[in-house]
Amino acid sequence: MPTRRRAVLILAALTGLSQLSIILALMVGSIPISPAEVLSTLVDPGGSIAADVVRNLRLPRALTGFACGGLLALAGALLQVLLRNPLADPYVLGISGGAGIGALLAIILGFGVVGVNGLALGGALGAMFLVFGLAHGDGGWTQSRLLLTGVIVAAGCGAVVTLMLAVAPDDRLRGMLFWLMGDLSQTSDPALTLIVLAAILLIALPFARELNLLARGADVAQALGVAVRPLRRGVYLVASLATAAAVTQAGAIGFIGLIVPHLVRLTIGNDQRLLLPASVLAGGSLLVIADTLARTMLAPQQLPVGVLTALIGVPAFLFLLSRATPGRH
Repeated sequence: MPTRRRAVLILAALTGLSQLSIILALMVGSIPISPAEVLSTLVDPGGSIAADVVRNLRLPRALTGFACGGLLALAGALLQVLLRNPLADPYVLGISGGAGIGALLAIILGFGVVGVNGLALGGALGAMFLVFGLAHGDGGWTQSRLLLTGVIVAAGCGAVVTLMLAVAPDDRLRGMLFWLMGDLSQTSDPALTLIVLAAILLIALPFARELNLLARGADVAQALGVAVRPLRRGVYLVASLATAAAVTQAGAIGFIGLIVPHLVRLTIGNDQRLLLPASVLAGGSLLVIADTLARTMLAPQQLPVGVLTALIGVPAFLFLLSRATPGRH
């Protein structure tokens, strides 16, 4: 188990990485901007082209990307504790599929960004309540029933999404595919997403001790005084809302909610008091870096950011996994 000092150093390093990733996102693009120019535009915007690019285009996109990456990583960490399954991620419960149905329907109907986001949020919340309602059933709520119900609902949503892609007009397919693979190009004001991220993290952190006990098993947690049933419901609701907020803003970006909690757990341990904020910082940084690469590697053409998150996350995870001591956590 890492020492507290090492954990604090890792948190400080992740904080520095998140700041560096955002600065890099502000500098890199079709119009290169030096660090000094970035700083001057943030302090005194003026009326230059660089100030317009930084404040109106790159900064909102970078902050939205950080917030969405943090939300997905936080949701993944919570769901892995809730389900006691290292393969659990924000999309396993069908929330992304519900959001996908709503967003693709809006694109087919020709709605703008507000309509796409609104229907995506509605679809995500609808899938969330559907899974929770079906998983509760007559026999009570269980981890396995929730997981199986989520997998089935996700499969059904995937079938509907495939059907929509098959019947969609050709001129809408590219936008639909980009949304399904993750797209931050349509983001505008990041304030709401950042507020949601901060609120969910502040809600989850006071329950870190209970989450540590829940990770050891429901029977152990209950024997030590944890109200397991309300805690499970709260974790499910919070993780679902985090996923819905991220998917609504950035589309279906995979791998962050699965990979980032594992990476953090391998380096900082399984104490939720440290794991949750570290996952937010690492997930946000990963998505900002991936989005910066996605919009610059083949500029002016942009790549789906979800492809880059997988290409970055998989080798990093395999490297750390190969260096981890067996049975360490």
